[in-house]
Amino acid sequence: MPGTTVPPRPCRLAPSILSADFARLADAVGAAERAGADWIHVDVMDGRFVPDLTFGPKTVGDLHRATGLPLDVHLMIERPDRWIDRYADAGADYLTIHVESTPDVAGTLAAIRARGVRPGVTLDPDTPLDRLLPHIGAADLVLVMSVRPGLGGQEFIPGSLERIAAVRQALDERRLSAELEVDGGIKPGNARAARDAGATVLVAGSAVYLDPDGVSAAIAKLRRTLA
Repeated sequence: MPGTTVPPRPCRLAPSILSADFARLADAVGAAERAGADWIHVDVMDGRFVPDLTFGPKTVGDLHRATGLPLDVHLMIERPDRWIDRYADAGADYLTIHVESTPDVAGTLAAIRARGVRPGVTLDPDTPLDRLLPHIGAADLVLVMSVRPGLGGQEFIPGSLERIAAVRQALDERRLSAELEVDGGIKPGNARAARDAGATVLVAGSAVYLDPDGVSAAIAKLRRTLA
């Protein structure tokens, strides 16, 4: 109807512990939970698919016992199909794989779902979306990387909003209900634009854990930009 205002799309916040103090991860997760975070994002890196090394199944299991928030586990590793059981047993709620990391994307997503975990799919910023779109119907989460994977604290890549909008259009055209997550360089200055482009989950690492005002204030700032 003319003059009708479309309400803003609900958007969850998923602080990334990649930017937290690794010696105090339980405290970092607890601070995010008390501040009203919706999920906890866990970046798993193997030193091969991406240069850095981070967390393994034990860390995910320890975090699962430390929080009631869903654990959104992003597998930046080679052959993620070999690790599904370990991360499922550890308590991951979502397992997201890269289309570049396995020769059988469809089979890996199906194996994740068979373990009772929600499958997610993503791709590097330089990979054409045509590599991703055939798999979005098999995923409960589609992740648009707005930085290059493997290192926290990077700046939001120009052009990411167009990729978010393109994935949103594809999901809507196919009437798919998968979450559309954005990870990389999310700050109060661009969070609303990412949401307006179609995101339903925003991952924020340095904007949450490196804010000099603290985790609670940082999450409040992001919430205000999304109001």
